[in-house]
Amino acid sequence: MQRISLGKNGPLVSTLGLGCMGMSDFYGPADRAESVATIHAALDAGITMLDTGDFYGVGHNEMLIAEALKGKRRDDVFITVKFGAMRDPAGGFIGVDLRPQAVKNFLAYTLQRLGIDHVDLYMPARLTPEIPLEDTIGAMAEMVKAGHIKHIGLSEAGAASLRHAHAIHPVAALQIEYSLISRGIERDILPTAKELGIAVTAYGVLSRGLISGHWSQTRQAETRDFRAILPRFQGENLTANLQLVEALRIVAAEKGATPAQIAIAWVKAKGAALGATIVPLIGARNRTRLSEALGAVNIILDPDDQARIDRAIPRDAAQGSRYPEYQMAMLDSERP
Repeated sequence: MQRISLGKNGPLVSTLGLGCMGMSDFYGPADRAESVATIHAALDAGITMLDTGDFYGVGHNEMLIAEALKGKRRDDVFITVKFGAMRDPAGGFIGVDLRPQAVKNFLAYTLQRLGIDHVDLYMPARLTPEIPLEDTIGAMAEMVKAGHIKHIGLSEAGAASLRHAHAIHPVAALQIEYSLISRGIERDILPTAKELGIAVTAYGVLSRGLISGHWSQTRQAETRDFRAILPRFQGENLTANLQLVEALRIVAAEKGATPAQIAIAWVKAKGAALGATIVPLIGARNRTRLSEALGAVNIILDPDDQARIDRAIPRDAAQGSRYPEYQMAMLDSERP
């Protein structure tokens, strides 16, 4: 596993990260022992970045990671945490709190659950216009100075907010969805990140499994699997999107790879082609899916390969938005 600098003069991290969300939440039940084994396998394979959120499983994900890291050297792992989203006892979302005192409170609980004294990359999960960026970033900067945060990040921020935040305190990375069927960041956000020397940690590189080659027309989302409400997984949208996957499958077969591997390799290759730092986050929940995803590391896509993939899945070819309308309205990255 190679290493890459997370932004201009940033820390070195593995070229792939492990997104741990699905081990605790959003995709239905997960096996705890298998989740821990998957984290161990990722670390053994050279992955150093583990990505979580304090609201994933209402703290469960952080405690799961803490369990998996027992006996491991702290400096061998780069832990990224999103905060700000609030939930009720039933698991429902009840808003976002980015007040300075909330930032420090969320961080205190995160440090306790993870059993660590600092978070390597800390970022608000969503930005809200009610709280000025100066307040939120200012509080995070205080925690950097105190040693509880190493680097500041943002999640789903638009170009203007990214530039604004970076002027308050250096931003190391932006976490945002980026995949063959979610390419909106190429217009303004990615060029801004490149200009400012800010890395991108890309989640949803397989569009939550939709373009992995493992989803089917008849597959039903499990209990508490939020893909059941995502427009791209619905009716005619799903039919059209799976046709795109079949086109990708043909290209993948010619490279001796799977659709998932090609989709991950495409994101990595795009970073190099565009001169930007992009670290794909693999959302594997078990060792089988992790092993498949790791196969993308050694896939080299030349310009001809990339052009064929782009023809198989043209920009904006996906049917349906990536979130329901009310959730799309919460994304700073989607605001005009």
